[in-house]
Amino acid sequence: MMQLTSKERSLLEDSKSHEELCIKKYNNYAGQTQDLQLQQLFQSLAQKEQEHLTSLNQILSGGIPNIQQGQQQQQPQFMTSGMGQAGMVNQQDADLCQDMLSTEKHIASTYNTAIFEFRDTNIRRVLNHIQTEEQQHGESIYNYMQSKGMYQVH
Repeated sequence: MMQLTSKERSLLEDSKSHEELCIKKYNNYAGQTQDLQLQQLFQSLAQKEQEHLTSLNQILSGGIPNIQQGQQQQQPQFMTSGMGQAGMVNQQDADLCQDMLSTEKHIASTYNTAIFEFRDTNIRRVLNHIQTEEQQHGESIYNYMQSKGMYQVH
């Protein structure tokens, strides 16, 4: 059984609360979105966040989750619709996406700090795996936003 330091336990508890918030927000926002494609994306990301929460609970219980290293998450492809023209962007969906993109940026950065604080290499690997997936979530949201004209790259 893995003995965690008080700092490690505290970082895991913080990460747990972040994952729980993400799950709530993705599930809540999936019900608010106007676009079926975005609804499905949010539901899918909520499931991934639930997997992260399960992994964190395993570590807090003294275990090491089994992660499939090297398994790349399939990035969803989005159809570019006519939403890119001025005035046609659904502002509510854009706001939901912007909020979740900001949330994912924050969470990915907190994992970066946590990774450096853990003594156990296997736990570091698990946290790095979760951080990589958080970055992929942000990329999925960014790709959706760009495909709908919600994120302008100049």
